[in-house]
Amino acid sequence: MNTDKFIQAYNTLIQHLYQTMGDTDHSTAAALTIAKGKTVDSNDLSETEMEQVSDYVTRDIDHAAQNLHSNSDSSFSEWLKFDIDLIEDFALDAFMELADKTRLELALLEQQAKNHQTYQSGDITGPGTFVCEECGKEIAFKSTSQIPECPSCKAKVFIRS
Repeated sequence: MNTDKFIQAYNTLIQHLYQTMGDTDHSTAAALTIAKGKTVDSNDLSETEMEQVSDYVTRDIDHAAQNLHSNSDSSFSEWLKFDIDLIEDFALDAFMELADKTRLELALLEQQAKNHQTYQSGDITGPGTFVCEECGKEIAFKSTSQIPECPSCKAKVFIRS
């Protein structure tokens, strides 16, 4: 393994990801795809090597996003376990911004997951319309009812629409 090549690719990918996310409102995943394309063009990497570098970057940004509670320098220093003054300015700015955007995306996904509660056949529920997760068939209840199996495909999982 050419370690220098991987380190350079990691840094280049971070730069491209930072630029892509700053230029537009891309999600982290979409921006990563664009940044990977730019990084492959500027480095001598195979697709497998680029995926490996991408996994490293994604891992680090996700971990930082999950562990940073604020944008404060002290929380970042605590996460790194050393003084942030030891990091190059661009690397710090890019990494902090990417971690923060990722943290916001993770919070949004968490909220969406909470809103996407499933209902099972046999559950008792109040009035409302439910959609089968398998086939999309809608079942409407005008009063408190027990959710049956899907009349179309016999699936047992629904979401409230």
